[in-house]
Amino acid sequence: MRVVHVLDHSIPLHSGYTFRTANLLKGQRALGWETFHLTSPKQGMTDALVEEVDGLTFHRTPVPGVSLPVLGELAMMRAIESRLDALVAQLRPDVIHAHSPVLNALPALKVGRRAGIPVVYEVRAFWEDAAVDHGTTRENSLRYRLTRALETRALKRADHVFTICEGLRNDMLGRGIPGAKVTVIPNAVNVDSFQMGGVADEALKSSLGLAGCEVIGFIGSFYAYEGLDLLLEAFSRLSARRPSARMLLVGGGPQEDKLKQQANALGIADRVVFTGRVPHAEVQRYYDLVDVLAYPRHSMRLTELVTPLKPLEAMAQGRIFIASDVGGHKELIRDGETGVLFPAGNAEALAGSIDELFARRSAWDDMRQAGRRFVEDVRNWTNSVAQYVPVYQALTGRSG
Repeated sequence: MRVVHVLDHSIPLHSGYTFRTANLLKGQRALGWETFHLTSPKQGMTDALVEEVDGLTFHRTPVPGVSLPVLGELAMMRAIESRLDALVAQLRPDVIHAHSPVLNALPALKVGRRAGIPVVYEVRAFWEDAAVDHGTTRENSLRYRLTRALETRALKRADHVFTICEGLRNDMLGRGIPGAKVTVIPNAVNVDSFQMGGVADEALKSSLGLAGCEVIGFIGSFYAYEGLDLLLEAFSRLSARRPSARMLLVGGGPQEDKLKQQANALGIADRVVFTGRVPHAEVQRYYDLVDVLAYPRHSMRLTELVTPLKPLEAMAQGRIFIASDVGGHKELIRDGETGVLFPAGNAEALAGSIDELFARRSAWDDMRQAGRRFVEDVRNWTNSVAQYVPVYQALTGRSG
């Protein structure tokens, strides 16, 4: 089986998107398939049109010179189409596999129709919902409705649709996409890449002012939907109950300045540590400093529909964590067994749940073991990738 994947961006950039992609590609290759990989102009400027990263070869699409709204997106799709046309003529794949967003799907569909090659579309989130969170549009605006219409058009024209969770699948069914046409390939982890929680580096812990403290942490990008503003509000309430508690925020992003201002306004700046972004190779050292990880996502379409990777990675490491009860979390987390859920948007409930977690340290080991078993037995990439096989075979008539 020869498959050309059309991607928004890839490693060496680091994101949940690129990590999922790398694991899927390696899983397909483990099946004996040949995979080829084209990234969109959103990869950014690269040193070469073909790059090898971590044993995977990526074909890059040059960045077009147009950046104006609408015209920029049209130029991007034309650039993807041109690059994909050339690759398909050269490689003659059995399947073209386009991944979110729809800017990748529409060019892939055009190229596939011309070449007589089946095209599948894998949706990880809807472009219109991501735009709402980024602040570039608002729900039900004209732009939102137009983008939603493009997504629905791509879903209907694709030969098959993959998605990452039941929330997104149910939304597609609501758009009139037949259930038999949509397959869920769940987010998962490569369990061999994660070890059960390591030992804290006491020198690092001391240098951050965390020695002898109970540490609540978040490690990732500071987007509005992550709910870090709620976490700070909850921490300000928790501090009075647990004076030794400290907050560790590792990463950066659009909300960083607002969060620092909020910590000052709440009078907790001396107990909140902002490290900034740290090298990927160093991230594990910071995980090892945290007693309780927090994923306080706000409730909105994006978080209700989409399952994140972070809780699964936490389970793979045997971490203790608390998360809001948005739909994307409830699909992954067994409350009280593999993690703890609290009512989304409720700072007092979050503070109380964290306080209770620290008071129940005797239950932590069982929770760690249950989380690790869940990813080992259920949410691993071998299980997820296996679900591509019958769909690809049905579309191509090939058995391998």
